[in-house]
Amino acid sequence: MKIKVESDSEYHDESKHPFLQNIDEAEEKTLIQKAISQTFQSTAHLANLLPTGTVLAFQLLSPLFTNEGICDPVSRFMTAALVTLCGMSCFLQSFTDSFRDKKGNICYGFATMRGLWVIDGSATLSPELAAEYQLRFIDFVHAFMSILVFVAVALFDTNVVSCFFPAPSDESQEILTSLPVGIGVICSMLFVAFPTKRHGIGFPLSAN
Repeated sequence: MKIKVESDSEYHDESKHPFLQNIDEAEEKTLIQKAISQTFQSTAHLANLLPTGTVLAFQLLSPLFTNEGICDPVSRFMTAALVTLCGMSCFLQSFTDSFRDKKGNICYGFATMRGLWVIDGSATLSPELAAEYQLRFIDFVHAFMSILVFVAVALFDTNVVSCFFPAPSDESQEILTSLPVGIGVICSMLFVAFPTKRHGIGFPLSAN
């Protein structure tokens, strides 16, 4: 009888472990789902600070170039080229601006020291009006922050991180997790504190 009681108790204890394990697994899945949701929310928030076309192109091409995170030397080179080109695009588009001509058409151009250089040359600005579009120091600040924000967006991409860091150490994983969040918070605060008045290529247009 003692042996039977002990075996029943052991069986009873063992029957509890799968239930406890299921609870732990459910909690882990919930934490992972929350982390993924926060990642997508952070990426969407940061993407609003960047040119729409550049972010869209990066998000479309990233899974293809990285082979969904499983990179060989060729795909790693292509991914590095993609990140570099998209970062340079964010930098250059920070110096673009737009205006409406007499017909109401939207014209884009690059800000220079003399004013706005219209890309297609379809319209010209008077010297007084062109002076409002001159290149300023804050444009370089926004351009530099755009590169940092894009780096944060790239680090939020699991395919890119897996491509360059397939087996990161614990310290590296902590850096890869916290660095994009820190960049996003700091750059978001700076964008709010020093907003841009430009409405360049890939950015929302003003009503005027």
